[in-house]
Formats: sequence, structure tokens, C-alpha cells
Amino acid sequence: MSVDQPAESGFPLIGDQFPELEVETTHGTKAIPDDYEDRWFVLFSHPGDFTPVCTTEFVGFEQRREAFEELNTELIGLSIDRVHSHIKWTEWIDDEIDEDIGFPIIADESGTVAEKLGMVHPGQGTSTIRAVFIVDPDGITRQVLYYPKEIGRNVDEVLRSLEALQISDDEDVALPANWPENENFGDKALLSPPGTVEEAEARLAEADEEGYESYDWWFTLKDL
Repeated sequence: MSVDQPAESGFPLIGDQFPELEVETTHGTKAIPDDYEDRWFVLFSHPGDFTPVCTTEFVGFEQRREAFEELNTELIGLSIDRVHSHIKWTEWIDDEIDEDIGFPIIADESGTVAEKLGMVHPGQGTSTIRAVFIVDPDGITRQVLYYPKEIGRNVDEVLRSLEALQISDDEDVALPANWPENENFGDKALLSPPGTVEEAEARLAEADEEGYESYDWWFTLKDL
């Protein structure tokens, strides 16, 4: 008996290869993700240029751009606007708020890119909602966030998520809630739970030998 395949979601899911895109930006033509090989990137959309909440977000991302770059990560903005509108808007931000936006902004006047990435939600009109895609150096989508138009994103949370993903990859650990300021465990990381009886027994011995903070074989923490 055949099994129906799930319908395509309309946007890259966590673990999916990010779709290949050729886009026009305020920094020229970009091929995504190919131009970001060996680097992470954060692609985020906003409803439109010259809108108050979006302006505060762009200032927030720019003010933390160096922190993203220290994590080998590039920022990319997008909205359904022309490149000339993007340029004029960033000039206004520089003149009035004294922040020079240093990352590219995709011009998507036709909405083709936004549609492909699931950034247009019919119940929210024809402009893009606030989407965030964190993509690793292999072009794999690692995190997807959506915010409504009414509230701005927490840029520090995007940065925290990026750092946590990189640590998880490097150390083969998971990170607890509110890491690195968990109310009970501070900045400790969690070891992956064992998958067999033998591994569970070995984990307890390992925790004792390594000095890990172990509550049980399936709940063990270590310092990074």
C-alpha cells in the first residue's frame, strides 16, 4: 500500500539544504548559499523599508554585527522593496540614527525570494513577516524563527542561538533553557542521553571519573 508523501512546506525546514538563490542586493549580486561557503549566515526579512520597528531592528543587528562576524557569520536582510528604496532607507538610518548599515539587503520587489522562503503569510497581507534563518557553512538550515509584524525581534536571542549551535557542533553537547544563564545550572552543557543499557551504565562511571554533575544516567552536565 502506498503512503502519501507530506506536502512541501514552502520554506526550508531545520536540517534542509538552504535553496540556491541568485539575488540582487545593496552590495551587488549574491549567490546564496554558495557565496557564504565556509561561513554561517543569518538571513532575516522585514515587512518594508521606512517602517519604525524594522528600523530599530536594522540598527540592532548593525550594532551587533561585529559579534556575529566574530562567530564567522554574515548578516543578510530582505524585504519586498527595490534596491533604491533599501539604499535611501539605510542613508536615512545613517543620517538620523548614526548607524551605517554594513550588511547587504536583498531587493525582492517581485516577492519571488520571500515566497520561496515562506516569508509571506496570507493572513498578514502581501509584505514579508519577520523571518530568521540561521544557516551553517555547509548550507544547512539550522534554525528558523518567525516573529509577527507588531513586535521586533530579540537580536540577542538570534546571537545566543547562533553561539549555542556552534558550541553544540564543536562539543557534541546540548544547551539547557536560557543558556548561558540557566537559573539552576548556569552555563553548563548537557551530555546526550545514552541509547543502551551498557551506555547508561558507562555514563555513570564516566561522570564519576570526569567529575561531571550527574543527576542520573540521562541527565548529566559538564563545564564547557
